[in-house]
Amino acid sequence: MPTYDALPDAAPWLSRRALLGASASAAAGAGLAAALPTGALADVADPAARVTGLQGSLPRQVDVVVVGGGISGLVAARKVAAGGASVLLVEARDRVGGRVLNHRLEAGGVIEAGGAFVGPTQDHILRLADELGVPTFREYNTGSSVYISSLTGRTTYTGTVPPDPTILADAAILLSLIDRYAAELDVEAPWDHPRAREWDGTSLGEFIRRSSVNAAGVTNLIKSWTQPGFGADPDELSFLFTLWYVACSGNEKNVGTFSRNSDTANGAQERRFVGGSQLVPLRLAKRLGDVVALKAPVRRIEQREDRVLVHTGRGTVRARRVVVAAPPPLVLDIDWFPRLPVRRTQLLRSMDMGRLMKCDAVYEKPFWRDAGLNGFGINDAGAARAVFDNSPPDGSPGVLLAFVGGSTWREYGVLPRARRRKAVLEGFAAMFGEQALRPIEYTEQDWTKEQWTRGGPTAFHAPGTLVDQGPAIRRPFGRVHWAGTETATYWSGYMDGAVRAGKRAAVEVLEKL
Repeated sequence: MPTYDALPDAAPWLSRRALLGASASAAAGAGLAAALPTGALADVADPAARVTGLQGSLPRQVDVVVVGGGISGLVAARKVAAGGASVLLVEARDRVGGRVLNHRLEAGGVIEAGGAFVGPTQDHILRLADELGVPTFREYNTGSSVYISSLTGRTTYTGTVPPDPTILADAAILLSLIDRYAAELDVEAPWDHPRAREWDGTSLGEFIRRSSVNAAGVTNLIKSWTQPGFGADPDELSFLFTLWYVACSGNEKNVGTFSRNSDTANGAQERRFVGGSQLVPLRLAKRLGDVVALKAPVRRIEQREDRVLVHTGRGTVRARRVVVAAPPPLVLDIDWFPRLPVRRTQLLRSMDMGRLMKCDAVYEKPFWRDAGLNGFGINDAGAARAVFDNSPPDGSPGVLLAFVGGSTWREYGVLPRARRRKAVLEGFAAMFGEQALRPIEYTEQDWTKEQWTRGGPTAFHAPGTLVDQGPAIRRPFGRVHWAGTETATYWSGYMDGAVRAGKRAAVEVLEKL
């Protein structure tokens, strides 16, 4: 029999989506024209062409160079400029947004190929979007969900977790323990907890096996959260990192919980952006104007006594300070002089971007709703393990999204596209009927193939890495400061965390100028 540190007094609230991924994509289709703010359709039609940024030669000298044109870097650049300093943002891609990316459908309309959802306590991204005129709408959340078990077959259900009696009690206990332990952590220094090294040396998968009667069943269910959220399986994640990630799902006034991290109603998947989440960085970049330089990958960062030389594919810029807001593994590709500190190098090497792709099937309408289904589903096998309704607010067109991450990516992500498409559509059909086999369009985004991301959706810590390397995450290196969502203390891995991290790094820099 498994043992528990203490049996919780009560099981947590387990809503029907409380075991699903934290990183997600949302559709904003052709029928949104009337709902979009002025200029929104033009914004998303061709993002790379619409934000051209600085043309020609780069300036020879500025106060601050920001490396990375995702939300975090853009926010840092804006705040530095607002503080009265001169700033240049250099981005390797021909677009802004980083891991936030809109995709234009052939039939018209937009879906999001990258990060999409926002919810309660994500105040920083919501305020920024409101300022930029990018409204939100509620994710569709009406009707029954679908659960497919290899042992018991297909079931529809409402309200709680899948009605599988072999895992329900174990799942309730597990999530109660996660919430209880997460509440004990200092989000700024989880490595200071008395049990930090013990928890860090244990994987989430190992903790499940220690704490569950039906460990295989619970692990399979929890994969429906870890594969979309981290592009990884429970055995790949440090248990301490998992607890910290849950603890971050709040703000200074609200304790983070598993439910808020993974749920729809009152959770991180509650809302999406009208016109697609990339509207936020697109409009922010437009306001910055010639501060943004695209197609300018950073090759070398050279620190001298009173300056930093940033060598890019478009020339070299001298600065007093630098903010790096790039995915952690990519920082290692930069030639550093002097070399990065050993602890920083170890930290970056220990942070994996995971394996994740998003597969969307488009239909003339969300036909599953006619059957009283909400488009949400969990399957313990196959290519479509975690499925969402990604339709726009008016339900035209209908869109189903499958996250293919972790071990599911390793099985299906390497297949030829036609075979993967067939597997994904068969997964949709098992949940919602044969009509799912006949989409009018199919599209996918594999983040492992993005040169300037190499995985997704967020970098995570493997067992045994957070306690020793974690304290270096926000520590400046000489004149270099660090941004990016992974450096946030609240909503790390989300757009809100990216905004928070960009603001913090800008404040650090302005204080030093």
